[in-house]
Amino acid sequence: MRRNSIMWDAPARCLLIFSSALAAASAQTAPGPVMVVTPALRHAVFGAGGTLALMAAEQRPVYAVVFGNDEKESVGLTPAQSREAGEKEARRAAEILGLKEVLYLGHKSGELGHVSSSEMRNQVMALTRLYKPEILFFPDWYVHYQDDNDLYRVGRMAEESPYGGSSLFLQEMTYLGFPGAAARQYYFFVPFRPYREREGGEVSAVMKQVDISSVLARKIEAATAFATANAAWAARVRPNAPVDQFVRSFIEELAATAGARHNLRYAEEFNHLRREGGLPAHVMEKARRK
Repeated sequence: MRRNSIMWDAPARCLLIFSSALAAASAQTAPGPVMVVTPALRHAVFGAGGTLALMAAEQRPVYAVVFGNDEKESVGLTPAQSREAGEKEARRAAEILGLKEVLYLGHKSGELGHVSSSEMRNQVMALTRLYKPEILFFPDWYVHYQDDNDLYRVGRMAEESPYGGSSLFLQEMTYLGFPGAAARQYYFFVPFRPYREREGGEVSAVMKQVDISSVLARKIEAATAFATANAAWAARVRPNAPVDQFVRSFIEELAATAGARHNLRYAEEFNHLRREGGLPAHVMEKARRK
């Protein structure tokens, strides 16, 4: 049997090779996805909303994985009503910031300590293989005097999840066609206060500042979208205060405090960790000099 073939002249071949190389280079330089792991999307908006908006503006797909169900952060609503309102407001906030997708896992807010950390880790590992993020955001569970146990649980579990990046771990996902994957950069964020002295920047981590002056208004708009949870928060912290004005002032002061340390008008600050280049330690320890 004779196979039909197409004969290319030299200019056409050069053009085809150049186009293929250009496409490959574009694929390599395209900004990678971002995944946010958080008990409530409101935590991520308060702690990292400006940075997420900037990354979305870079055409990075930003995915938010929300472990809690927002059933407790409300005033005068039943748990079911609180859940519905919280999810609706979170999706509105995500739209304002340019996030691509918000995934609710539906665990009971305020009670994540009763959920197996192994189960939560496996969920993050599976979603890491699905979304293949270059950057992973999660709460900084190392900060002192953390008064929200959900932030501690989710932050600790999320930091531990990259050890499942091998295809030999969680093999059921490998068999389903989702091989191992792990992020290259990790942003630890604190939602409701600035970093204090002796918090962050230890061992191989560094403190990273992001200028959010250009997107502060968008962050404030996203933060005020959480009307239900904000009303409950303001009732505890500043009763009878106009809720939106309280949230706006809080976000501005938080950003100004972080920025003042680094001669920026408004900033967000992160404990930042990235994978080091070269061969991993478990390979280098078996290396032999010639």
